Amino acid sequence: MPHHGNEEEHGAAADQQDQENQQEQQGNGHQEPVIRDNRKVDPVTGEARHPQGEQPAASASAPTPDAASAADSDGDALAQAEEILNGIEVPAEESVAQGAANAEAVELKNDLLRLQAEYVNYRKRVERDRAVAGEMAVIGVLNSLLPVLDDVDAARQHGDLTDGPFAAIATKLENALKTYGLVRIDETGVEFDPTIHEALIQQPGADIEVDTVSQVLRSGYKSGERVLRAAQVIVAVPV
Repeated sequence: MPHHGNEEEHGAAADQQDQENQQEQQGNGHQEPVIRDNRKVDPVTGEARHPQGEQPAASASAPTPDAASAADSDGDALAQAEEILNGIEVPAEESVAQGAANAEAVELKNDLLRLQAEYVNYRKRVERDRAVAGEMAVIGVLNSLLPVLDDVDAARQHGDLTDGPFAAIATKLENALKTYGLVRIDETGVEFDPTIHEALIQQPGADIEVDTVSQVLRSGYKSGERVLRAAQVIVAVPV
């Protein structure tokens, strides 16, 4: 009957499938059940998991050759840009630096001018002191010879130096002293000057309007503008 035939065929097919399963199990041995972990984050390392066949994203620690070359190019560009920026001076800083340099130059110039002025003044002072020291030395010598000149005048007035070797020596001495600026003050008939004359006697004078030197008792001397000794004179005064 058809109904029993189908059941028999179905049973035979089931038995055959069981036999095949048993043979497969016998050929492969005992297999443990397979558990697949589809979590996207590794619970141990904490890193992200990627499905099979999908390439992980490039990490910063291991860049690809293209990324490495791009990074090198970026680094070179940054280095070049930094070098260019370092080579360019900012106008504000440049102006400040120039202003400081100019101020320092002006200060140094002022110091130099001040030192030069001090040196010039020092040199003038030294030259002036040297000239004064030389003049004082000459004046000292002349003052020491004034008594000798007084003796020569007295001898000449008494007629002892009219002729002879002593007259020649006296003349040479007086000429030598003139080379050092010695000037005799012995003029008569001139107006009385208290800066170069010393009035010992005053006498009334005729036909005069001012005090006048009428007689020189002792000659005076001066060297340049300096009076070494005033002349002792007799002064005639108006009546």
